[in-house]
Amino acid sequence: MRLSVLRPAFVATSIAWALILPLASWVASAPHVTAWSASFVIAIYGAGSLVCHQLPHRSFRLFSAQMPVCARCTGIYAGAAIAAAIAAVLGDQPPATERRWDIRLVLGLAALPCAITLVDEWTTGVMPSNFVRAAAGLPLGAAVAWLVTMRTLHEAARRPDHSKG
Repeated sequence: MRLSVLRPAFVATSIAWALILPLASWVASAPHVTAWSASFVIAIYGAGSLVCHQLPHRSFRLFSAQMPVCARCTGIYAGAAIAAAIAAVLGDQPPATERRWDIRLVLGLAALPCAITLVDEWTTGVMPSNFVRAAAGLPLGAAVAWLVTMRTLHEAARRPDHSKG
């Protein structure tokens, strides 16, 4: 598959997933259940269970239903959607860097808020609020999405264009 297809697909998927999460909560809270709505809710909550613990006390509740992922995952996915949308608006910008240590540094710094909340929780025994956990996840999701979109641009720029010629 060509990288020129992967980048828009990643951007669209990141944004769609972030929008589907609250939509699933809304559908789950509906008073009337149809076969379609039940299938949709089961699919989204099932997909969420593959990557998230879905603990009720660590999850936001929207429309009187627990979200399909915890607050931290919600922040990660929101951050990814925001960064993907910005990358889509900015278009084909050259990547800021190619050096691996820079990528590790960016990811390390982006993961730092999550690490701080985890260490704080483990050492004090006090769980931060869901809003704090979501806010801690935002930079990590944004950094990963930004690096993925920039990496696909970098790879596309390095590949020779065989269509010319």
